Amino acid sequence: MLVAELFFGRNIKGGGFVSENEWANFVVGTIAPNFPDGYTVLDGMGGWQESQTGNIARDPTKVLIVAVKRSATLAGRLNAVIEAYRRRFNQQSVGIITRDSCASFE
Repeated sequence: MLVAELFFGRNIKGGGFVSENEWANFVVGTIAPNFPDGYTVLDGMGGWQESQTGNIARDPTKVLIVAVKRSATLAGRLNAVIEAYRRRFNQQSVGIITRDSCASFE
């Protein structure tokens, strides 16, 4: 199986943030249809150093974890979720980590 972890920052460029209600709608409308066999969402806090100011920026984050069988459609489904979030919430990027894993759900 492949385990993918996606990191969705909730601060919106230009002001505001992705609310819990907006996130819940995104899950129902975008994540669930792309990963109907299941997923896990965790709350997190991201941080990084801003290149222009040197300041440490912090961003409330949603972490999506999916463990799925490899398939010809998997990359497209992951990309669909990433691009939908970027467009809908004016995000520069969505972080992603993938790794091979032995897993089962029994």
